[in-house]
Amino acid sequence: MAIAAYFHPKGMTLAQFEEVHRRLDEAGDGRNPHRLHHSCIGEDGDLMVYDIWDSPESFAAFGELLMPILAEMGLDPGEPAVMPVNKLIQFAQG
Repeated sequence: MAIAAYFHPKGMTLAQFEEVHRRLDEAGDGRNPHRLHHSCIGEDGDLMVYDIWDSPESFAAFGELLMPILAEMGLDPGEPAVMPVNKLIQFAQG
């Protein structure tokens, strides 16, 4: 069952968000195939992250890599809101 995860790290900047992604890419997991959707929304300094994962297990496994990166950077993701996805419609990008 797919799940959605919503994070609102306190005070996260765009530069910090991009650095997290650089480190994930460096670790070989920047484009995890189990993450079906990823978006970063909000104003610089008050960013939020919304992901959709194919399963709770995939999300948990990714967290084992992500959480130490966030800790190294001094970012507190807070407690994510995790909920089931009832429907996901993907539109072609172009």
